[in-house]
Amino acid sequence: MKIALLGYGKMGKTIEKIAIERGHTIALKVDKDDKDYDISDIDVAIDFSIPAAAVNNITNCFNAGVPVVSGTTGWLEYYAMIVNLCKEKKGSFIYSSNYSLGVNLFFELNKKLAKMMSPLEGYDISMEEIHHTEKLDAPSGTAITLAEGIIKNTDKNDWQLEKGDETTIPIVAKRIDKVPGTHTVTYSSEVDDIEIKHTAHNRSGFALGAVVAAEWLSNKTGVFSMKDVLGL
Repeated sequence: MKIALLGYGKMGKTIEKIAIERGHTIALKVDKDDKDYDISDIDVAIDFSIPAAAVNNITNCFNAGVPVVSGTTGWLEYYAMIVNLCKEKKGSFIYSSNYSLGVNLFFELNKKLAKMMSPLEGYDISMEEIHHTEKLDAPSGTAITLAEGIIKNTDKNDWQLEKGDETTIPIVAKRIDKVPGTHTVTYSSEVDDIEIKHTAHNRSGFALGAVVAAEWLSNKTGVFSMKDVLGL
């Protein structure tokens, strides 16, 4: 496939390496300040740009009839608009807050645990996420996805950064140099703690998942998720 990389930071460079190893061609690289580019001769675009550029990048893809895989976080107030535009243009779109295959299994484990814990009394739910100091948004999109999975399966109705209450999930966001991503969900009571944790060792897992999603999305129409890609 001929792939466009929309965003050519550290993630973009890792995606490039893995895509080439899997036999694909990187036909276009768009950096964060590039606004005028021709995407018409591209098979699929992978967007790991910045929040301010993501909507424009995705819109350009739909207008050109190019499937797009987006991993940029921090722009989701426009998600419904993007979904509607994708349907209007009969486009192809996957968004995930995290493309790591392991993290997407972790998302499902998180929902299963929340459902199991929901009937039990006396447990407080909390979350912690740790990322590198260059990450712009907090909490991470992955942490928000985890929180949403808990909210759908418990009596919690929202999340809050740093501190919560009886109806919300507190998310502590830490920024430490060179940490690719660590997410921990804890159920704590007077008698014990139950904890699930995912620790990324490098960016390769995220990049591989994005390339796998791009391969899967080719020749499809609609709005999909990593659950579709993995058959979960």
